Amino acid sequence: MHDKSVSEAMKLGMRRLASGVCVIAARIGNDKFAMTASSVTSVSDNPASLLVCINKLVSQQEYFSTQGSKFSVNILGEEHEDISNLCAGREPGKDRFSLGNWHFEKPTPYLADAQAVFFCETDMFISYGTHQIVIAHIQQVRMGDVVFAPLLYADGGYGQFRHK
Repeated sequence: MHDKSVSEAMKLGMRRLASGVCVIAARIGNDKFAMTASSVTSVSDNPASLLVCINKLVSQQEYFSTQGSKFSVNILGEEHEDISNLCAGREPGKDRFSLGNWHFEKPTPYLADAQAVFFCETDMFISYGTHQIVIAHIQQVRMGDVVFAPLLYADGGYGQFRHK
């Protein structure tokens, strides 16, 4: 077991690492679900795959820990801060779709004006500490027809990216 001071120092150190903000969305039976995630990264381009970390306290986390589960990873833009907050809150699943330009015609809901959308299927998962680590095979990519302006998160707040 790690020293609690190491865990606290790790949390403080990680606050200094800016990350892109994503919303993970899925249709689970007849219900829709969306949650904000800042721990998403590419794994490989062959096979095209992503890694997503999902807190075990999320009620739907078991869905993502089932091989073959389908979901979308929506990369948010600067204008989506309200969607990020909504999907990080305690609102029921269906209420998390009350903001934004969501489309539901695919097997999974997706945000039409996202910077990019990855349509994924769970390939592997690992339970580690407080989270499920999900490795997903990318089935399709949809690039948003928007200005490149990703929503960033660091030190407990949102930031912006600007080219120099």
